[in-house]
Amino acid sequence: MTDPASAPLLEVRNLVKHFPLEDPGLFGRSRGIVQALNGVSLDIRKGETLAIVGESGCGKSTLARSIAMLHQPDSGWIRFNGQPLVNQSASGLKAVRRKIQLVFQDPYASLNPRMTVGAIVEEPLVIHNMGSRAERKSNVAQAMTAVGLSDLNLNRYPHQFSGGQRQRIALARAIISNPDLIIADEPLSALDVSIQSQILNLLVELKQKRSFAYIFISHDLATVAHIADRVAVMYLGYIAESGPTENIFTNPQHPYTQILIDAMPVIGKGKRARNATNFGDVASPLAPPSGCPFHTRCPKVHEICHSALPELVSDDPSDPFRMVACHFSEQV
Repeated sequence: MTDPASAPLLEVRNLVKHFPLEDPGLFGRSRGIVQALNGVSLDIRKGETLAIVGESGCGKSTLARSIAMLHQPDSGWIRFNGQPLVNQSASGLKAVRRKIQLVFQDPYASLNPRMTVGAIVEEPLVIHNMGSRAERKSNVAQAMTAVGLSDLNLNRYPHQFSGGQRQRIALARAIISNPDLIIADEPLSALDVSIQSQILNLLVELKQKRSFAYIFISHDLATVAHIADRVAVMYLGYIAESGPTENIFTNPQHPYTQILIDAMPVIGKGKRARNATNFGDVASPLAPPSGCPFHTRCPKVHEICHSALPELVSDDPSDPFRMVACHFSEQV
């Protein structure tokens, strides 16, 4: 586990990102605002893996793209290696992006079908003017080997590879510029189950060898338990709870976290059982509820939950990483 006293590699504070929902049939008028992020704060330290979990639509991917500055946040700030990212100049962002790389969910859509694999993997080095042509070719071969692919494949095209191989190519492209942070946005969900464990083990191996920090976005808690040092649980654009992985799984303090854990498949007597009760569907980010965003589904709701938004605060003085946003966390 990373030392809590060490300086964060990445700091995110009070990040807000809303998207106007426009209707082309009404002269481009807005039909509402999708509240994707509503004041998200988190830290990640060098060499650490932070998993972000939650149901579809909770804001996980928007958070990933905002950290990489593919979305400009509406408010809040992001600092990477002590350098502010929000409202940074284009040249300043280019320098930082060499150290922040993304691996996307769909390996079929994330690779340019008109480029050879060698050109795809080399592209970050070309963009950032790193090394001579001969050095770049050598680095491409090394990156391909690191992800378990032969450099004999460099002149082939993405359509000639399987989904798992394409995700390995995407990983080679991500690691070739020697980043400090890799953001993996659901990198396993588009792959066959038989391939997912291979890519997961590869992520772990690459981290051990190269000391990357990961932001690992997933809805699969079993995978998260295997790979993450810490977990942040998101709901409707807020972080409901965060903390060391073992603590989150063994002692969840937020009712939503408890529901997610109870929903994990349990193997027993030849059957897969689910312990979770159905607490209804997630509210719409177009019209989130007042007060605690989870109160419409919470089995332990109180009157204050309807009107007051709980703050994300530490519930354990001995562990600054352990935080929960619940008025009654001690009763969960």
